Amino acid sequence: MNQGHFITFEGGEGAGKSTQVKLLAERLQALGHTVVVTREPGGSPFAEKLRELLLDPATPPHDALAEALIFYAARADHLNKTIRPALFAGNWVLCDRFADSTRVYQSMASTLPTDVCDKLDDIVVGETQPGLTVVMDIIAEEGLARAHARRLEGVAPVDGEPEADRYEARDLTYHRALREGFLQVAKMNPDRCFVVDASDEAEVIAEKVWSKIATQVLREAL
Repeated sequence: MNQGHFITFEGGEGAGKSTQVKLLAERLQALGHTVVVTREPGGSPFAEKLRELLLDPATPPHDALAEALIFYAARADHLNKTIRPALFAGNWVLCDRFADSTRVYQSMASTLPTDVCDKLDDIVVGETQPGLTVVMDIIAEEGLARAHARRLEGVAPVDGEPEADRYEARDLTYHRALREGFLQVAKMNPDRCFVVDASDEAEVIAEKVWSKIATQVLREAL
């Protein structure tokens, strides 16, 4: 088996993860690599259905444990249907959010005990851990302003402003806790996590990510 390479992108709302996934995928593809771009929640048909439920502002209130279980149900299917087959085939997998987001959103910034996250991760993710996690760090206020601007893109004034999803709509205290949570995850996992300043220009960030991959993480693959 030619094992593939698994890279995840993490960070708060509006950090620019999707942009960096796209830029990295284009660069790898230009070198002739097969790249699978995916996301969480989502990434497989069943997981995409659960994504709709999780992000829908109309979803009834529920506690952090119930929410984490839904995320891990989606993740289990995502891993089995998308991520593991791609890695087994020797491909690159670039994922916009993964298990770190559950740890931060439902535990570190909420009420789910950390040991519950550990147990769920052992059961569902197991050894399918990312080789590199890019943590996009941004001040909560700036990230939310970006997310707000993104919602308005391409929307006619007569249509009104699109509603924020369940997470983006939470208060500033929560979003500040998310930022601190991701930085704490990076501090606890220095060999895996690479923190970048998400307030930089997208091209500057992309070069930093590329340098990290090319010189430290997977040099032999490039």
